[in-house]
Amino acid sequence: MRKQKKYLTLLIIVIFLFFAINYYFIDNFLINFFTDTQTVEVERVIDGDTIVPKSKELQESIRLLGINSPEKGEEYYKEAKSYLEQRIQNKSVRLEFGQERYDKYNRLLAYIFLNNTNINKELIEKGFANYYFPSGRTPYYNEFKDAWEKCIESRKNLCKPSNHSCSNCIHTRITSQEEIYIENMCSDKCDLRKWTVKAEGRDVFELNSILPKREKIIVDIEINDNQKDTIFLRDSNNLLVSWKEIE
Repeated sequence: MRKQKKYLTLLIIVIFLFFAINYYFIDNFLINFFTDTQTVEVERVIDGDTIVPKSKELQESIRLLGINSPEKGEEYYKEAKSYLEQRIQNKSVRLEFGQERYDKYNRLLAYIFLNNTNINKELIEKGFANYYFPSGRTPYYNEFKDAWEKCIESRKNLCKPSNHSCSNCIHTRITSQEEIYIENMCSDKCDLRKWTVKAEGRDVFELNSILPKREKIIVDIEINDNQKDTIFLRDSNNLLVSWKEIE
């Protein structure tokens, strides 16, 4: 009886050690089994949210899901691209696909994981992208929004706050008809020339006026019809004045 207990205890220890040593392998196996995933090596980074895999099966570029990074010519474009290159270029990553496989530019859409780190989310936390869900919210929406709020607290890159004298009294108002207004609630006029209003996607509206106190400007910008969108207001130095979700 004692010998049986001894063997049983030894067996439990062996099983525990097997799982402990092979945790990463088993964890990845379970993820791959229950989700739509594929492992590839990253051949090239195009920009802060697009990569090219080294794969015979995947010949197209891959657009990172749930984020939007600066375009070429915009501030932090080079930094976002460089950061992504340092993190994943020439490395093996796991692609996790969403409900929609391709965007309108025929780019494959995926979340990218390096080991178990969500690189898409990491780019938001580091201030190299904002969250972006054009086809509707996914299970990652809250995580990515939380990542943006952490970025705001860290005050870095795209999350650096404006120090403009009007930054605390220029308000973004969104009506029930989804009309967007920029209002001057300051005690004096505000020079808003070169300020920009941007939704989660690519569309940008530039403010080119000196706005008198208690006056407002209507913003002509395309917003997402499929879900709640977010409006980002930036000053002439591209520093963040405010961000506000469209309810």
